Amino acid sequence: MARPPMAQRSVTYGSVGGTQAVDLMQYPPTGHRPAEYRARIGHGEQRWQYACEQVLTWGVQNNAGMRVERVPAADGYAESGYQPVQFDEAGQPIGAAALGAEPQYTAEGVQLTFPGETIVLHVPVLGVFSARAPARVVLLVDEEDRQGFAYGTLPGHPESGEELFVVERSEDGSVWLSIRAFSRPANFGWRLLAPALRLFQETWSRRYLRALAGPIGGSTAVAAEPPRDAQDH
Repeated sequence: MARPPMAQRSVTYGSVGGTQAVDLMQYPPTGHRPAEYRARIGHGEQRWQYACEQVLTWGVQNNAGMRVERVPAADGYAESGYQPVQFDEAGQPIGAAALGAEPQYTAEGVQLTFPGETIVLHVPVLGVFSARAPARVVLLVDEEDRQGFAYGTLPGHPESGEELFVVERSEDGSVWLSIRAFSRPANFGWRLLAPALRLFQETWSRRYLRALAGPIGGSTAVAAEPPRDAQDH
């Protein structure tokens, strides 16, 4: 039996939206390891607008050194309209799934990500080859001072879980990038490499944080808060 197109495959975990739970670090989904990273990436309205646009167009991943392949929707699936269950900051559902609005674009014509978008992350490994990591956007965060999205893993990803990227603006105008995730190796083979996967995740998370720091449109180092990383559950 032929495999369905990637845009029709289901995510490989059950706790969709779990990265928004306030107690994620204490009570992650069973069998998953939580992680959280956060850094101040600048200040002011220009920084805020730049950071939001970069996050919502996959600029964080691209500028960190990955290549993001945006997979076209399959026939019968909305190009940008699918809106999954929405969650509040405590991780509680606040809205049902529905078809959404028209595609949104930046001033340069780059389409913003949307709930239901399927992508493949091409991740360089030791400069020798590129690992494929398919994923799907499972939720958007669209608030006055919080913008971002979360993606969940698809079959073929080395890990199983979810990762959330949110740009936040504080009262003093400071702009922060927060990354929250829960994950576990996707299968027995990847479980044998669990320590390497952990190091890999931390390394790339720090690259993400650096990707939005420095001059607008550039990239320089940023001092990040130490990761809050829990033991296996």
